[in-house]
Amino acid sequence: MTVPLSRYGRVFDLLPEMIFVIHGAKIVDHNPAASDGTGYPSDQLNGMSAENLAAESFREELSGLIASQTQERKCEMVFIKADGTPYDADITIRTLTSKEGTFRILVVNDITELKKKELDLLRFSNVIHHTINPIQITDATGVMVYVNPAFERTSGYKSAELIGRNPNILSSGKHSKEFWRKVWTEILAGRMWVGEVENRRKDGSLFQAELVISPIIDPQGAVVGFMGAHRDITHQKELERQLVRSQKMESIGTLAAGIAHEVGNPLTSISSLVQVILRTTQDEFAKEKLELIKNQINRITRIIRDLVDFSRPSSYVVKPTEINEVLRDALNIVQYGKKVKHIRFDVHLNPAIPRLHIVPDQLVQVFINILMNAVDALDGIPGTIRLTTEHTPQFVRVVVADTGRGIDPGEVEKIFEPFYSTKEVGKGTGLGLWVSYGIVKNFGGDITVESSPGKGSTFIVTLPYKGE
Repeated sequence: MTVPLSRYGRVFDLLPEMIFVIHGAKIVDHNPAASDGTGYPSDQLNGMSAENLAAESFREELSGLIASQTQERKCEMVFIKADGTPYDADITIRTLTSKEGTFRILVVNDITELKKKELDLLRFSNVIHHTINPIQITDATGVMVYVNPAFERTSGYKSAELIGRNPNILSSGKHSKEFWRKVWTEILAGRMWVGEVENRRKDGSLFQAELVISPIIDPQGAVVGFMGAHRDITHQKELERQLVRSQKMESIGTLAAGIAHEVGNPLTSISSLVQVILRTTQDEFAKEKLELIKNQINRITRIIRDLVDFSRPSSYVVKPTEINEVLRDALNIVQYGKKVKHIRFDVHLNPAIPRLHIVPDQLVQVFINILMNAVDALDGIPGTIRLTTEHTPQFVRVVVADTGRGIDPGEVEKIFEPFYSTKEVGKGTGLGLWVSYGIVKNFGGDITVESSPGKGSTFIVTLPYKGE
């Protein structure tokens, strides 16, 4: 049978697709690609039933498509090669009518590798989409083209707010242009970059992340995009800071006990001698200088007393205590000093605060230290100190906020370190907040501070409610 295919001859022999010409249900012609693709010799293909090209479970469907009167049919099936190897086939069946009869033209593309790539891509996309780590993908210029749900949760932004934007929307401003220039130099060269960055969420809060940026490279070796995998290490960093602080406080506590013992005894002797001389001398110049020595001895004594209070185990008795009463006691001590005449105390104590198992005398010391710091922060200028209490089923929070000069960002991290003070030399020992921090930690609580220069400071004391 002569098959009418083209006025230009067997052009279809040049096509890469497998092409089968079917009359009735039999293959009557095919191109070389059909023989190469199926593994059947050319003479074996001719006369073969077309349904035998398909895997057994698809043969009935293929026969139905060939018999259909529809002008064009498309679908995907599993075909079988001569050696029994299955392959995924994308098929198109068209009808060709001529004076010789009606023929079906079966065009087959082996899409096995394409399907495998699609499956790999699907698996990859599912892993990326459902991983707990925030993932972002950008184009070669750094514009975000994809973020996974974990990235949305961590950043606080929705996907629609991020796609098409540069990742610097999350910048905290901590890292310099030189820092990012080095990052870009690495990744544009096709190398992976690993480091730690500080980002800012949509609500303004900061978070630390370990970031891995991997270049996406096309088959020609060109960088076409980047994948950034983040791991939120904010909590880890906080635990590291707490561990370092705890170790530092433990070491200082041990040192403090030794200093207090070694310095305290000779200091007592010096103080006694100064007082004896003061009672016996009539020299006014000597009295003036001895009074100065006495004041400095008293200052050193206070420092030693703070050291001893921190370093030795507490002998105080823990008992159920009204936290509001403790705050009122501390306030009564502080608010009648000479420095507070221009300060307004705004007090809001929640009467529903439950009693806490604490040592009242120690906690009074904590609040006196915090309130005195607030007073000193106002430095004799008119201002307000706001004192509030609030609670949840698990915690009681005491908030002391002032409108004073505030604390520089670089000093906030050091504020609870021993012997560190933002005050002028001679006006603070740097032990008050350190001791206060130790006391609150012993109760299972925490002290945090929020401050900006010129905008005041807020100290937050959190104490656990453990019941009575």
